[in-house]
Amino acid sequence: MAKTLDKWQFGDFQTPSDLATRVVEVLKRNHHIAPDLIIEPTCGKGAFVRAALSGFTDSKVVAYEVNPEYVSDASASIEPDQAERVSIKQGDFFLLDWEEVLNQNKGSLLILGNPPWVTSSELGILNSENLPEKTNFQGRRGIEAITGSGNFDISEWMLLRHVDWLEKHDGALAMLCKYSVARKIMRKLRQKKEHRLFGHIYSIDAMKYFSAAVDACLFVLTTDVGNADCEVFDSLEATQPAYIIGERDGFVVRDIETYEKYRSLRGQDSVYIWRSGLKHDCSKVMELAKQNEAYENGFKAKVDVEPTFVYPLLKSSDIGNSRTDICRRWVVVTQRSVGESTDRIKFEAPKTYEYLENHADVLNSRKSSIYRGKPKFSIFGVGEYTFLPWKVAISGLYKKLDFCLVGPIDGKPVIFDDTVNFLSFKTESEAKFVHSLLMSEPARKFYDASIFWEEKRPITTEILRRLSLKEVARYLGLLDKYMEYVGYRETTNADGQLSLGIAEKATGYKRASST
Repeated sequence: MAKTLDKWQFGDFQTPSDLATRVVEVLKRNHHIAPDLIIEPTCGKGAFVRAALSGFTDSKVVAYEVNPEYVSDASASIEPDQAERVSIKQGDFFLLDWEEVLNQNKGSLLILGNPPWVTSSELGILNSENLPEKTNFQGRRGIEAITGSGNFDISEWMLLRHVDWLEKHDGALAMLCKYSVARKIMRKLRQKKEHRLFGHIYSIDAMKYFSAAVDACLFVLTTDVGNADCEVFDSLEATQPAYIIGERDGFVVRDIETYEKYRSLRGQDSVYIWRSGLKHDCSKVMELAKQNEAYENGFKAKVDVEPTFVYPLLKSSDIGNSRTDICRRWVVVTQRSVGESTDRIKFEAPKTYEYLENHADVLNSRKSSIYRGKPKFSIFGVGEYTFLPWKVAISGLYKKLDFCLVGPIDGKPVIFDDTVNFLSFKTESEAKFVHSLLMSEPARKFYDASIFWEEKRPITTEILRRLSLKEVARYLGLLDKYMEYVGYRETTNADGQLSLGIAEKATGYKRASST
């Protein structure tokens, strides 16, 4: 069902009464909250107002709502014996003097509700006035900071205002919001040197309650000795967190308990370095399908090129679904290193050069600034590692830790798109060994504790590089075997001769002398 204009511009997802009641139960059961004053800043038709009055029988409730019809509906829904404990008024969140509201009411505070589920860019499309004043509250740089034009969730801006309230008043916050917004708020709290807030996230079924396909939660902040850790509960019924998000070793990790158990595996690996795949930003020209031994590009045109610069291509969907033996697409790889001259294509593969020249207007119109001043037909994410025959790869987009062993296809090394992360190897045996390390329980537990699966691209090279394969091998009792491969990699000279002394120095590991 399409959103109505009002529903769109006001992020109007009315809270079902039973959900509001369950939220209040959670606050009483898990957090023992007993506020003197409850503020509902955007009360809608009053679901949270009614739940608060029924659940907190000694509390005063102050509610505001921008829609006058909703104010009437909410007021009419209040039981007569509760009317003296509640005030429901029309007011625009972005225009109200909240400091005055707070100062007029004393005692412990609970900020309760369901702020709008809408972004600033959506409201900009509608020319809506239901927006906060433009400020650089996200700490953006450049033109976005000057204009306030960066896209953000309206609820994020509102929640940060609520955090400011809790810096000055004892109490708690309990808001329904997107899971991503809750995490952004916790990230902001970590940036403060001193704060006194502790986070709690309860997963809710947004499709069930709001018919919205989004990761949503009840986000609770309590005033305590804050360390910016955040408990995450699987549901509103849960009484114990499934895991705790926190900052460790300079990284924000999803599950601090599991991370600390496998903390010894952390470290930068100087030998095995995770890379992202090829970036060309012109799939219709650079990517080819093969039909009866003939190539076809994205314009559905037949392509006659030499095989010299054409390589098998596996995309994130292939790796994510473990389709690694059959190639459905091929890619033109114009360089062996970033910035390399592409003139040699003219002499080594004249038909390929002619094909690229015929589509030079498309290639030259690529929007990314990284192509400016570079040789024509340039690509990125390419180096010696790209052309090694064996690889271990994982999709950056799929929400699972599935490392794939990938060998040559049709006698050529496989190329990946830039949403795939991979390691490269000269030999199948080394690739298989490293693959076994990555698929081991300790490595998978370490990564799982570090990855936020709800992210659009949860698995990144930055996260993958946090794990030391050497420490995994040590943990598994396979350090000798690891050193055999590392020693060869570090010390093989141009003649293929191995210097063990240099290997020991490079790796900090000394083999036991033979007897």
